[in-house]
Amino acid sequence: MSPLPTPACCGTSKAAQLLQLSVGTVQSLVDKNILEAWVTQGGHRRISLESIHQYQAQQQKLPALTRLIENRLRIMVVDDDAVTRHMLQDACLSTHHNIDCCAMASGIEALLTLPTFLPHIVILDLLMPEVDGWEWVKRVKETEGFEQVQIISISALSKDELEQRGGPPEGSHFISKPIDLGWLKGYLLGLMSPQSWV
Repeated sequence: MSPLPTPACCGTSKAAQLLQLSVGTVQSLVDKNILEAWVTQGGHRRISLESIHQYQAQQQKLPALTRLIENRLRIMVVDDDAVTRHMLQDACLSTHHNIDCCAMASGIEALLTLPTFLPHIVILDLLMPEVDGWEWVKRVKETEGFEQVQIISISALSKDELEQRGGPPEGSHFISKPIDLGWLKGYLLGLMSPQSWV
């Protein structure tokens, strides 16, 4: 008798990457049987790709406000510098268990992900190839449904260099690099508390 075929699957980390959610959120979806999963003989959790695709399709059909999972705060980090990008993502994820954070290496990648991830906050590097921070903010603010996204623009440019480029993008809050991670965590927690995120 031939063995049963193994359904297409992936690990928890890969599922989190595909869904643009934290590992903790994916585990919660598994625990609630929203995502189909099982444990291998070696003790590794595997999640059905079919159930991931079904969940993605379901979320696409929902109105924006109902896509929140347990009142989670969604943050997008956009920076072409890998060290800064991962540092900021780790800082956001470690601030509170109800925060999801995805990290994008380019402005184009971020624009493509925006409609599915629906961030409440974007931390955006100004100096990036192809689509820089000024153009990115302009495009997002002109897109229906994203006018209220809070954008934190960041750069290592000096005050004079920034002024020569016309100043920070209109519609964003500017913070100089390197970012004080303690300030960032306090800022995020401050946003969550009055809106009953916690």
